[in-house]
Amino acid sequence: MKINRFKTGAFTLIEMILAMGVAALVLTVAGSVLFAALHLRDATQAAVDSATPVDQALAVMRRDLECAVTPTNGTSKVLSGDFRVGTLTSPGIRQPVAVEMYTATGALRDTAPWGDIQKVTYELRDPTDRNEPGKDLFRSVTRNLMATTAVPDVEDQWMLRGVQSVEFSCFDGSQWSDTWDTTGLTSVNTNLPTAVRVRIQLAGSNPATTPPIEMLVPIDSQSRTNLN
Repeated sequence: MKINRFKTGAFTLIEMILAMGVAALVLTVAGSVLFAALHLRDATQAAVDSATPVDQALAVMRRDLECAVTPTNGTSKVLSGDFRVGTLTSPGIRQPVAVEMYTATGALRDTAPWGDIQKVTYELRDPTDRNEPGKDLFRSVTRNLMATTAVPDVEDQWMLRGVQSVEFSCFDGSQWSDTWDTTGLTSVNTNLPTAVRVRIQLAGSNPATTPPIEMLVPIDSQSRTNLN
């Protein structure tokens, strides 16, 4: 008697177990890679979100400093204004300011009767949310420099939160100074500094281990007269 043996296409139990084990291993590895990718994306997004306000604040500061106009030096020349650094008081601002400058970064508007020279100050203020660490950095702008009112109209612009300190230092060509005043009231500065260094220490960071955010801005605009 001749017996025909046919091969079937079914898997054995051992083959099924091995296949399920391999599939489970592949799914586990794929899940781990996906979880790591999502975690990296969240960490990157958080780093970008935290750095964006700092970068924007530094960019605005750099623009203001680079466009600072030269002081009057007792003359009647136009497109000029004083430059002061230190712990200052500025009209229309209740808090002490760290810097006060006149800069050509304003914008002409059809509804505004002033030009593009504006007075800008930077100062720290207590946050509205008392639970937040540090203070808020503000940029205050006075555009109508020809106003006759006793209290000028100041526009406050929020720049950065969680700031422990902000410092402006001026370089006169030979040394750095934490104060500068071209008004002639407190010092003998008669011109703009040749460079300004900005240091921002964020709240919650240890200055001994975490250096402050630092920016160095050269000042190209200098006043020249027949006397120098």
